[in-house]
Amino acid sequence: MFVIIGYVVCLGCIFGVYIVHGGNISVILKALPFEIITILGGALGAFVVNNQPKVIKATMAAIPMALTAFAVWLETGRPVLYKQERVGQHGRRFALFKFRSMRVDAEGATPIWASRQDERVTRVGRFIRITRLDELPQLWNVLCGDMSFVGPRPERPYFVEMLSEEIPFYHERHAVKPGITGWAQVKYRYGASVEDAAEKLRYDLYYIKHLSVIFDLTILFDTVKVILFGKGAQ
Repeated sequence: MFVIIGYVVCLGCIFGVYIVHGGNISVILKALPFEIITILGGALGAFVVNNQPKVIKATMAAIPMALTAFAVWLETGRPVLYKQERVGQHGRRFALFKFRSMRVDAEGATPIWASRQDERVTRVGRFIRITRLDELPQLWNVLCGDMSFVGPRPERPYFVEMLSEEIPFYHERHAVKPGITGWAQVKYRYGASVEDAAEKLRYDLYYIKHLSVIFDLTILFDTVKVILFGKGAQ
């Protein structure tokens, strides 16, 4: 199902660009955030391409993304999405996409960790973090091959360099693709210090050592529980 959702988003990009740059209604749609057009376009594009019951059900998964994008835009305007450089498998850097959950001016030149009661997080942002809705755009990263559904959390280069000097074997977590969810994410709180990173590394290395389909399914099941009870998010 998640793969289908990913293709819906991909189709949305194509369909959204078509609408924005062509057709008589483009002038009207240009007034809306492009990100919202992309997500709504995904649902309509998949429906047009293959009008089958399963596809119709799959397109319904795009609705939470559309509502999330609209809520972010309504509260704090654009950009609805933001991209951030992260470190992936074997240290390769890539651009990670998420729904924006903080103020536009949330960060200066030097990256900082998010705290439990971070004042930079908006009201909508706090909700989509707890429910993990802010992670949905990372389905695009999965499609591009930069990420997997399950794996260690991808960190920013600044923190990777800092933590590699402080924590032995930290680079070992890059032996596999980073994931939208993971063993450390569901079993430990959102890290905000070197000590937290060291503890989460223990979970990441345990995951890599015991990598299996059954383990991935267990993590996905635990992720659903985390979303329902709001644990681990900030």
